[in-house]
Amino acid sequence: MKTFKGRPVVPGKAKASALVSHGGFNTLASFQNALQFGDKTAKCGDQNNPDIYQQPMVDTALCLPQTIGSTTGGMVLYCAAAMERNPACMLFSKPIDSLAAAGAILADVWTDRNMPVIDNLGDEFLDYVKTGMTITVDEDGTVTVE
Repeated sequence: MKTFKGRPVVPGKAKASALVSHGGFNTLASFQNALQFGDKTAKCGDQNNPDIYQQPMVDTALCLPQTIGSTTGGMVLYCAAAMERNPACMLFSKPIDSLAAAGAILADVWTDRNMPVIDNLGDEFLDYVKTGMTITVDEDGTVTVE
């Protein structure tokens, strides 16, 4: 078990199984099937992300370095939450970009979905965590990996 401390962008508590991407997370490509074609498990549709391609993202602790891609990324996160197809939490090793932060904050304000978002967890976090490990998130930005 190891504990990491990050910055809470959207504070909250969560406990979920880790889903780890070591590459940039293209929000639009990843959630496209969930938002356009009704995939309720939100299997990752980004074929350029072999770590998580075709893996269900709903209710996981999505661990990633940063988001990449389209300027629609923030709205995609908000829509995923509004459609109840969001991860349990999003954990960034690097600083979150403004578009992803805006989408996560809008999801927190405009939906009833709890999706804590923590950034600045560091490269050691992403090196340590593996898909399937249990992640616990506390409101102060503490992330425990078991």
